Amino acid sequence: MLAVIASVLLLVPTARTQQTDTTLWAHLRYRFVGPEGNRAVAVAGEPGNPLVAYVGAASGGIWKTEDGGVHWRAVFDSQPAQAIGAIAMAPSAHNVLWAGTGETFFIRSTTALGNGVYRSTDAGRSWQRSGLDSTGRIARVVIHPANPDVVLVCALGRAYGPQPQRGVYRTVDGGRTWTRVLFVDPHTGCSDLAIDPGDPNTLFAGMWQFEVKTWHLQSGGPGSGLWVSRDGGATWKRLTGHGLPDASHVVGKIAVAVAPSNPNTVYALIEDQDPTLYRSDDRGATWRVVSRDHTMAERAPYYVRFAVAPDDEERLYFVSVRFSMSRDGGRTLARSGYEGGGDNHDIWIDPLNPDRFMVAHDGGASITLNRGRTFMRIVLPIAQMYHVYADTRAPYYVYGNRQDGSSYRMPSRSLADGISEGAWQHVGGCESGFGIPDTVDNATVWSGCYDGGLEVYDARTGNARNVRVWPEAGYGWRPADLKYRWNWTFPIMISPHDHRRVYVGSQYLHVTTDGGASWKVVSPDLTRNDTSHQQSSGGVTTDNLMTFDGATLFALAESPVHAGVIWAGSNDGLVHVTRDGGTTWTDLTGNVPKLAPWGKISNIEPSRFDVGTAYISVDVHELDDLDPYIFKTADFGGSWKRISEGLPRSPLGFVHVVREDPARRGMLFAGTESGVYVTFDDGGHWAPLQTNLPHAPISWITVQPHFHDLVVATYGRGIWILDDISPLEAPDFPALTGGAMLFKPRPAYRFRSQQGIASAPNSAVRVDSVPEGADLTYFVPASLADTAAMPDSAHPRRPAKIVVLGASGDTVRVLEGERKPGLNRVWWDLRYTRPTVPKLRTPPPGKPFVRTGPDGTRPLVSWDLDLSLHGPLVPPGGYQVRLTVGDSAASAATLTQPLTVLKDPNTAASDSDVAAQTRLALAIRAAQDSAARMINRLEWVRKQLADLSGQLRGDTALAGDSSAKRLAGLADSLDRHASAVEGALFDVHLTGAREDAFRSPMQLYGRLAALQSDVSESGADFAPTTQQQAVYELLTRRLGDASARFAALMEPELRAFGAELRKAPLKDVISAIDYPSPARPGP
Repeated sequence: MLAVIASVLLLVPTARTQQTDTTLWAHLRYRFVGPEGNRAVAVAGEPGNPLVAYVGAASGGIWKTEDGGVHWRAVFDSQPAQAIGAIAMAPSAHNVLWAGTGETFFIRSTTALGNGVYRSTDAGRSWQRSGLDSTGRIARVVIHPANPDVVLVCALGRAYGPQPQRGVYRTVDGGRTWTRVLFVDPHTGCSDLAIDPGDPNTLFAGMWQFEVKTWHLQSGGPGSGLWVSRDGGATWKRLTGHGLPDASHVVGKIAVAVAPSNPNTVYALIEDQDPTLYRSDDRGATWRVVSRDHTMAERAPYYVRFAVAPDDEERLYFVSVRFSMSRDGGRTLARSGYEGGGDNHDIWIDPLNPDRFMVAHDGGASITLNRGRTFMRIVLPIAQMYHVYADTRAPYYVYGNRQDGSSYRMPSRSLADGISEGAWQHVGGCESGFGIPDTVDNATVWSGCYDGGLEVYDARTGNARNVRVWPEAGYGWRPADLKYRWNWTFPIMISPHDHRRVYVGSQYLHVTTDGGASWKVVSPDLTRNDTSHQQSSGGVTTDNLMTFDGATLFALAESPVHAGVIWAGSNDGLVHVTRDGGTTWTDLTGNVPKLAPWGKISNIEPSRFDVGTAYISVDVHELDDLDPYIFKTADFGGSWKRISEGLPRSPLGFVHVVREDPARRGMLFAGTESGVYVTFDDGGHWAPLQTNLPHAPISWITVQPHFHDLVVATYGRGIWILDDISPLEAPDFPALTGGAMLFKPRPAYRFRSQQGIASAPNSAVRVDSVPEGADLTYFVPASLADTAAMPDSAHPRRPAKIVVLGASGDTVRVLEGERKPGLNRVWWDLRYTRPTVPKLRTPPPGKPFVRTGPDGTRPLVSWDLDLSLHGPLVPPGGYQVRLTVGDSAASAATLTQPLTVLKDPNTAASDSDVAAQTRLALAIRAAQDSAARMINRLEWVRKQLADLSGQLRGDTALAGDSSAKRLAGLADSLDRHASAVEGALFDVHLTGAREDAFRSPMQLYGRLAALQSDVSESGADFAPTTQQQAVYELLTRRLGDASARFAALMEPELRAFGAELRKAPLKDVISAIDYPSPARPGP
C-alpha cells in the first residue's frame, strides 16, 4: 500500500523547484548484503613494513590493511571513480600514494572506466583529484625514487576510439600540471612503464594499439611497440630491431621490467601470435628472445604482466591465468604451488624483502611472506554483479550473477546474528548474465551463463537442470558461424502474467512453457544482422568467448499491464515491440530521436501504469559517447522523448539501467557508471540518490514492492539495499517546505530469530542486516532541526519524541530521534519498554578490589541476564505512532500515523499462541522489574550505610564517642540484614564476570531472567509450556516472600535506625525510600 503523509501536517505545499534538494534524504543509508567479491587488479605495499598494504579493485575502490592483512578498510569510497588501474607508493615518502583510475585488463565490455589520477599525502586517509580526467584508463604510475612530486603516468585511453589523451604523461610539481611526453597516435596508449631504480632518468614504456567496440576487441597494430627514455621521460625513442620485432611486424600488448639487482638487465613480454619474452643485458641496446610460452599470457589483453625479483635478475614471476615463475631468466617456467585465485593481473614485490610479495587476481588478492611457498588469500566485498532480482517471500531473498562466480541467492536480512558468508547460496548458472527467481513458487531460479548457458535451479532439492536453447558449444567460433548468437549477458525474462512462460534472447526471441524442455522461436532476427560485426575478436590473437559478439539481443521486457506486449532491444541499437506475443513485430528504432547507430539498448522498462508506456536506456560509451541516454514512449513506441538531459554529463555518466517505481507514477531510478539517480517528475529533473553508496558502476536496480526496498546491484561493490523508500513514494515528495511531518510506516513483521550460519572470523566482507522492527520516518524542516541557531544556547533543542501507543491508547514505548534537517529514521524493535536495570553500588563480600564505574555503579552480570534486558515483543495488531518535534508546548508539532504489526509468516504459532506468550513475558517482565527496583533500593541503602560506618569509624573526633561506636555497630547490623535480603534476590558474590554464576547458586532475579529468555527469546513463537507457567508461579511466590522481607527491613528497621541517627548529633544520611509493594506482580 502506498505510504501517505500524515493528515496532521504543518505544511503548505509549494510548486516543485527546479533543483531537487538532496539533503532531504541525506541521512538515509544503504546497507551491503553481499556477496563476497572478486576482481582486484592492482597491489602495492609499504617497503619493509609487512603490516601495511593496498589493494585496488577492478571497479570497487582501494582497500588498506595496517595489520598484515587481517583487517581491511575501504579508503577511496568518497571518490566518483572506483575502477583502479594502478597504485604506487612514493619510495622516498611512504605517506604519498598515487592512484590511476580505469582498468586496463580488458576482455569484456563491462571493464570499468576511470576519470584520471588521484594523490594522497596522508597514507590514503584522504585523496585529491590530480588531473588527466579524460585518460580513461591508467595502467601504471611510476614515482621518482627521490622526489614524490615527479611522477609518470601510463595512460591507455578510454579505448573506444581515437583520442589524443593517450600515452605517457609527466608531472614535476605533484600533479598541478602535466605534460604529455610520449604520444604515438590517437589509437595507441600505454600498457606498461618501468623505471631504472638506480638511474631514474632511464625509463621503458610499452605502447599498445588497442580499441574496443560492442562487437569487437582489437589488440595490436602498428602503434604497438617498446620505447625508451634516457632523460627522465622528456624524450623517447622507439626500440626496433636489434633483436626486437621491426616496425612492420604487428604486435599487441607489452609489459616491461628492469631488474633491480642488475639494471643492465631488462625484460619485455610482448603479445604476438605466441607470447614472447625478450631480454636485454645492455640496458635495452640489444635484445634476444628468451622463450615463447602461452602460460606467460594466455589471453593477452587480460594479462601480460610480470615482475623481476629485487635480489635476483634471473627470478621472474608471471601473472596470467596461472601464477608461474622462472629461476633461469624466463627460459623455463615452473608452476608454483600458489592456487589462491585464478586469472592473476598484478604483482608487487617488497624491494627490501623479496620474500614478501602480493598478487592481485580475480578472487581478490594474496600475500606471501615466504617467497610464494604459502599465501594468505584476501577476500574483499568487491563483487561485480550483473543484475539483481528479489523474490516475494518475507523476508525476501535477492538474486544475481557475479563475475568470476555464479548465480547467487542471499537473504535481504538476517533472522540470526547478521548475514554470514554461508548464507550466500549458489543457484546454478555461472558468472555472467541473470539469476531470476520464479516469484510464484520462490523456489525455482532461472540462471544464465555465457554461450547461451541456461539452468533451472530447484531450491527445494538443490539440483539444477541444464535447459539451454541450443546446446552446441560455440567457444572459439565466429558469431557469424553459429546458429544462435548469444550475448555474454543474454536476456532472460519470466512473464509477469504466466510464470510458466519464460523467454530468452539470442538474435531471436525464444519461449518455453514446459520448464525449458523445449523452446520455440517467436520472432525474426531482431538485430541489424551486420555480418561485419560477427567476425572473430581479439586482434593479434583470436579471442572468441561471446564477450564481443555483435548483433545480439541485450534487453527484453513484457508489459506488466497487458500480456503479450513484449519489448526487445539489441546491442547494435534496434528496438522492437510485439503486441501479440510475437506473431508480429514493429521496428521502432527510427522513431527514437537522435538514437546513435550501434548503441546498446541496455535496459527496457515497460510501465506498470500504462500499457503503451515504456522507458529505454541506451549505452553508447563503447562508441566513445559517454552521455546519458534515457527515452520514454507513451504510444507503444510510435514516438519517443529523451528524458535524461538532467543527468550529469561526465566520463562516468552513461546509463546502464532505468527502473520505474512500482508505487508512484513518474518516479524513476537510473543507474549510471558512477551512481544512482532519482526523478519524481518522469525525467524532468534528476537528483543523486547516493548517500553512503560507493560510486561503483550501477548495473541493475530492482524495487521490492511489498517492502518498498530499493535493491541495487553494483559492478564492483556487490548488492546494496536502501530500506523502505515509501516516504519518497509519497505523492507530494519532495515538495517539503513547511513544518514537520510523519510518514505512514510500512507494516512491520514481528520476525523471530533463527539459527544462523557462522561467519568467518576477521572477514573483510562485513554484511549489514536491517534492524528488526518498524522503521519510523519523519521530516524535520531546517527551522526545527538541531543544527538551527537557538535564541538561548543555555536551552539546547530537545530530541524528537516518538511514542508508540497500543490499541487502547496505552503507552507501549517511548523513543527519541534525531532532528537533522530532512528525512530522519528511527527503528522501533517492536518491543515494550525494558525492565528496570539493576545497578550495584557495593562490592561483593570480601572483594574490595571490585570497583564501581564513574557513575558509582557496577552492572549485575548473571548468566542469561544479558538475554532479557530488553522488553518483550509486542503482539501483532494495530498501533499508533505519535511524533512530537519542538522545544516548547507552544511550538511543538505533534503528528500521528497508524502502524500495523504482522506476525512472523515463518512461524506456525496461532494468534492465540502469540497472545499467551506475550502475556507471560509481560508478567515475567513485571516480576523482573519489581526485583530490580528492590535491588536498586537495597544497594542505595547499603552504600549509605557503608559510607556512614566508615565516617563514624574514621573520624578521629569521634574516636572516643560511645554513641558513634554504637551507631556504627547498628549500621553494620542493618547492612548485614540488607545483604541477607539482597541475597534472596541475586547472588551477592557476583564480581561482574559472567561465569561467576557457576560458583554459587543463582537466585531469584537471575532465575526470572533465565525464564524470560526461555519464554520470549529462545526461538520462534510458541504458547508457553505448562512447566514454564509452573516455574513462573513458583518464582512469583518467592518474589512475594522477598517483597515481604524487603518491606519489613525498610519500614521498622530502617525507620528505627533513622530515629537513632536523629537522636545523635549526626546528620541523617539515609534517604527516604520508596519501595515496591509486596503484592504479587502481574502483567
